[in-house]
Amino acid sequence: MTAGPFRADRVYLGWQHALVHPAPGPRPRRPVPPEQEQLNQGWVAAQRREENLLSRPLKLAIGCCAAIAALVVALAVIGVLNTALTVVGLAAALAWAAISGRGIWRGEQELRGRITQEEQRVARARAAQSSQLVGWHEEHARRWRDWQARERAFGGQLQWYAVALPGEIDRVDVAGGTLSGWSAMLTMMAGPRLAAGGEVTVLDLSEGAVAQDLLAVARGTGIDPLVWVLPADLPRLELGTSLPGEALADVLAISVATGGERADPTHDYAILERILGVIGGEASIAQVAAGLRALAQVGDPREDIGRGLITAAQLEKITGHYGRGAADRVVIERAWALEAKLRTLETLGSAPVSLPHSRLRVIATDRMAGVAGNTVLGTYVTVALTHLLRQAPQGQPWRHTLCLTGAEKLRGDVLDRLCDACEATGTGLVLAYRSLPGHVKERLGRGNAAVAFMRLGNAEDAKVASEQIGTEHRFELTQLTDTVGTSVTGTVGDSYTSTIGAADSVSVSTSASETAGRSRGSGHSRAGAGPFGEYTGSGSRDSSRSWGTSETESITEGITLSSAWGVNTSRAIGANSSLARTTQRSREFLVEQHELQQLPPSAMIVSYASASGRRLVMVDANPGILTLPTATLRSLEEVRDAAPMAAGPAAAHVGAFAAWDIGDAEDAGDAGGTSDESGAWDPGPAPPPTRDPAAAPVSWRDAEEKLPPNLGPPPEPLDWRKRRK
Repeated sequence: MTAGPFRADRVYLGWQHALVHPAPGPRPRRPVPPEQEQLNQGWVAAQRREENLLSRPLKLAIGCCAAIAALVVALAVIGVLNTALTVVGLAAALAWAAISGRGIWRGEQELRGRITQEEQRVARARAAQSSQLVGWHEEHARRWRDWQARERAFGGQLQWYAVALPGEIDRVDVAGGTLSGWSAMLTMMAGPRLAAGGEVTVLDLSEGAVAQDLLAVARGTGIDPLVWVLPADLPRLELGTSLPGEALADVLAISVATGGERADPTHDYAILERILGVIGGEASIAQVAAGLRALAQVGDPREDIGRGLITAAQLEKITGHYGRGAADRVVIERAWALEAKLRTLETLGSAPVSLPHSRLRVIATDRMAGVAGNTVLGTYVTVALTHLLRQAPQGQPWRHTLCLTGAEKLRGDVLDRLCDACEATGTGLVLAYRSLPGHVKERLGRGNAAVAFMRLGNAEDAKVASEQIGTEHRFELTQLTDTVGTSVTGTVGDSYTSTIGAADSVSVSTSASETAGRSRGSGHSRAGAGPFGEYTGSGSRDSSRSWGTSETESITEGITLSSAWGVNTSRAIGANSSLARTTQRSREFLVEQHELQQLPPSAMIVSYASASGRRLVMVDANPGILTLPTATLRSLEEVRDAAPMAAGPAAAHVGAFAAWDIGDAEDAGDAGGTSDESGAWDPGPAPPPTRDPAAAPVSWRDAEEKLPPNLGPPPEPLDWRKRRK
């Protein structure tokens, strides 16, 4: 794992799907050229016919004049008319003909003028149409380029944004969920914490091996985790074995208390404290159980003396504290009940081994063991860890993360003590409840906690969750969440493999370290960064801590190759490549009872308080989304604030994995933007808005006054069957 883009000051819950750039809409069509204006030859012919009709009398007059002139000449030839009359007759005929001819000529001139005017009008109309078509082409070219820019921005934009907790949140309550969903949630939350150099402790009381994916990712990225599987690894578990008598009595009394929420461990503490006082030193659980058997008169105490658990003198002191009369029958019965429960822990720490330090520790109960025994084991581990946390100094928030699955199996007072200890020491706490019994409902979201609602199969639990969320809220599920969530099957349910037996060969190699030190005047000292460090008693505290901050492998590669969610996500993307960039939503739903009962396994509705008020976010906890080219470790608000969407063309996205878009991770730096010190990608300045087309018109002609290639789809074809109106 590398600290890479993961920030140590953030706790990642999952991914939020959002589209910053809206869909570009349909492609703009090419403009339809208008029908060109032409000279109407029918109109010209009509004008000529009209002119012929108007000039017909004049033409007849010219004919008459010619006939009269011919008649005059003929009469002159035969001697009927003298010369004077002949000249007068010809002059009159010619004058009349001239007047008629002039009328015909003027009519022709007027006809030509009207035709010329019409031709000029048609030319002006065609020039206006041509200019309008040029404007349409310019506008279409601008719209086409803008559409292409919007389409590139829409298709290349980031779609999955990391959802991280605000700094003031110190606990996450997970309500509901399936085993596969918890597997995704643990990998998503704990993986980045390990990659950022933190430490993670998992208490798996679900008996479903939900941390298998997390272990696979850790091993695939260079971290060797420590795994205790109880009760088989009880002899090698030293949690709480070094506690002083009073502290051990307190831990055991709370661990085996009965009576539910009204359990009072005071009497049990008194009995255990007296027995531990008799035994003295660092008493083991087996010695305490032997003292309880002696007090309860169970079995032959000589067997315990022979095994070296107690001595004869200790036996005498224990029995002398209460005596054997009927008045002490209540104490004897209580001791009998305590011994019956502590018998499960009798082998605790009996075969200690030397363990190397690991930043990932998993303590799990085996489902093959009994239910009652697992309840005692889970309660003891939780209470013992709580006590160690109470003694630890306050550290950086979420530097150490504690994940407790199956928390509904613990009593309310145990959960309260654990929450208080984690809050006081800055330890991040994740409590996952499979169901919502009464003591869980009243504690859900209490304090500075975020609540994540996953699938709740029980109708009553789903109803309670919907009322707490608010039924007026509407959410959208993406196709990827539905597809991958339903395809991840068989990823959990197998048993853990203990690593404690072969722990001597475990080693962790780190390439950087960070140290911190504190000193106090009184108390105890603990070496190590968490509650599993070596414990010694002293009159002062002087502690130092060291942790690795980077390894050689990438968590992205580890999730892709090692986790079931990463493998199934890659497989789903490989089978349907459009899922990687899909913007198709699967369905939209209101927060109702039946909707919470059918949520995809990795879907979570996260609710938490922020400076701007209560926030509700639909989150996909699938860690495989980290490998998608459309995912970024920045939040949606950061992306919007850093690069607000422009009104026109926008550049393709650049994010933590932008290089994957062009298939070459080495060219990521050329895609635009820079990487800041925290590893998060900075996309650089936002692209400028679209220019004003009126201020800088776009010419669709080139330097040679040639038309460019047609842009966009062709216009709608004209239907010759439709008559023009």
